[in-house]
This record gives sequence, C-alpha cells and structure tokens, in this order.
Amino acid sequence: MSGPRVRKLAGFGLAAGLLAASYPSLLRNTCLNWGATPGEVARTIRGDELNPDADEVTTRAITIAAPPDRIWPWLVQMGSGRGGAYSYDWIENLFGLNMHSADKILPRFQGVHLGDEIPMGPNGPVLRVAVLEPEQVFAVQTGDGNWVWIFALYPENGVTRLVSRNRIRIPAGSAIPRAAWAVVMEPGSLIMERKMLRGIKERAERLATAGRSAQCVGSR
Repeated sequence: MSGPRVRKLAGFGLAAGLLAASYPSLLRNTCLNWGATPGEVARTIRGDELNPDADEVTTRAITIAAPPDRIWPWLVQMGSGRGGAYSYDWIENLFGLNMHSADKILPRFQGVHLGDEIPMGPNGPVLRVAVLEPEQVFAVQTGDGNWVWIFALYPENGVTRLVSRNRIRIPAGSAIPRAAWAVVMEPGSLIMERKMLRGIKERAERLATAGRSAQCVGSR
C-alpha cells in the first residue's frame, strides 16, 4: 500500500476515533432528543410504563401545522406492506424490510385495535399495538418487551407537536456492545427517524391544506 493511501486511511481512522471519543459529551444529547424541548424529554407519556427499566430512551419531536386528526391516520397505517415508515425506503429495503412509504391515506389500514400486529418486514421485528388513544397516543412494542415505540400528539396554538419516543432495553449478551450501540446505532436511528418525522409533517400538512381548500370551495 502506497504512502499517501496509508496516510489517508490513518487520517480517516483518527477522525473516526475523535468522533467516537467526543460523541458522548458533545453530540449524544442532541442525537437522542432531536427537536424535543426539555419539557417534552422529561414528560411522562402513556406507554413509558411498558419498559420502565429501558437502557436507552430517545425523545424526538416536530411541529406540524395540522390538527391531530390529520396526523393520526399516517401513524396507524405505518408498517411493512402497509403505509411504510415515511423515511429512506431504499436504506430500509437494503435490510429486506419491504418498506414503501405511502403518500395517501390507506383506508384498509385505519381500523387498528389493541393487540394488532404491525410488521416491520420479513427480516424485521413484529410490533404489537399496546396503547391506542385515538388522536392522542399510539404505542407499539415487541413481543419480548425490549422495544417500545410511542407516538404522542399535543395540539397547541393551532399546531400540533408530534413526539416520538423509543424505549429500548439492550439484552445481556447482545451481539452489539453498548459502546458500539451508542456510537453507531444512535446516529443511524436519528437519520432515519428525522426523515420519518419530516415525512409525516409534509403529508399531514398537505392533508390539512386540502381539507381547508375543500371547505372553502364548499362554502361558496
């Protein structure tokens, strides 16, 4: 291997090492709590009790210029072979998750009940609906209880805060060490979840705008 190539690889290695070393103190809080206010991070949400001793908790949030009833349909239709996850389909499908994000409400997936299974692809986990408070809280969890994913809607001043919380328990003997989980999995989850939240925002606001336009036309 030539000298310049060795120096380039060494530089990449040094940069990766510095990033890993600085991540816990400089970047981790932003990664875990992207978009969320301190109050939202501290807030107890229905579903937290399903995994009270989680090793990791993320709380990410976004403001949507739409009421809860324009956001809720996009949440309950999520899943593989359903409405997708509104994130980077091509990345998820590299792992065989068969995600295809819908751009419209799919009526056949709106009738969700407690205990229903939400598939995350042939190679992904099956999530069961554990909390169902229409237009307020939607939570799913894996059968072993190690992962709980909660979506909560908080309307305020004409907009709605969508809060997404993950509660994860890392099993003893996990193939991924906790240190590696923090440095690799946490930033990766942020990239995918940020895209998802923005995808839901775009779709819900479009739906709300269409609804207002229809009302204006009908009132003429």
